[in-house]
Amino acid sequence: MKDQFFGYIQDLQKRIISKLEEIDGKAHFKKDEWKREGGGGGLSCVIEDGAVFEKGGVNISRVFGKLPEAMQKAFQVEEGDFFACGLSLVIHPTSPKVPTTHANWRYFEMYDKNGNIVQQWFGGGQDLTPYYLDEEDAIYWHTVCKNACDPHHPDFYSKYKKDCDTYFWNAHRNEGRGIGGLFFDYLKPTSDFSVEQWYQFVISVGDSFLEAYVPIVEKHKNEAYTPAQREWQEIRRGRYVEFNLIHDRGTHFGLKTNGRIESILMSLPPHVQWKYNHHSEEGSEEEKLIKVLAHPQDWI
Repeated sequence: MKDQFFGYIQDLQKRIISKLEEIDGKAHFKKDEWKREGGGGGLSCVIEDGAVFEKGGVNISRVFGKLPEAMQKAFQVEEGDFFACGLSLVIHPTSPKVPTTHANWRYFEMYDKNGNIVQQWFGGGQDLTPYYLDEEDAIYWHTVCKNACDPHHPDFYSKYKKDCDTYFWNAHRNEGRGIGGLFFDYLKPTSDFSVEQWYQFVISVGDSFLEAYVPIVEKHKNEAYTPAQREWQEIRRGRYVEFNLIHDRGTHFGLKTNGRIESILMSLPPHVQWKYNHHSEEGSEEEKLIKVLAHPQDWI
């Protein structure tokens, strides 16, 4: 399974960067291959200063070896070997009319001293962070997410949509990071759902990403925007940074396990603002977004 899934994310990375380069039409992803001390490595692909995308990264990693101390504490084990691979992406468009997006799909195995698998699971999801709310976009995004889930189980969309709203919640601001999507973790094989069935579900979600995001980018990438709208985007990006540094488990895990710092912080946008006690004008499009983020919506 680990080889099967790693082959999948290698192919998915190529598909995603190829399509995003096509949409941008100017910039290309820089490829940075790296190795991890202790076992494994990855390929970080980063785009900057494009016609459409101001900054973005589509990274894959495949790491293995002795279980780091932080992971031993998390799993309440004293020792063991592990394997983990995944694809993680964050795309920050230049235009405030085009949403930021994040996605991640990952697989993990842990072994006993004889090399037998004692734990294995999948995790991942995809979410959307608009700066100006387009309800048609929100409905479309969630419809694609639901269509990816429904062939595998009728309850998956509602469950993992709710989990996404719960996870991507800036508790210190009492608001969502964006309009959500899907989030799932610790998808372990059981007598009812095999590891192969989980694999098929996760790749169904992964394959839906471009279908969900590309039409939204194409719809808005050529729309005009004002300096004030760009300023609003940078203020909202500040909330994105706050979530990633304060709440995100993946960021914390990477920092505590001596992960590759450039890949971990790739998710941060290049231009951000924090304005003291900022409030949107009453009745504005900006306030409309804030009201929606205060209460997760059922879009479909």
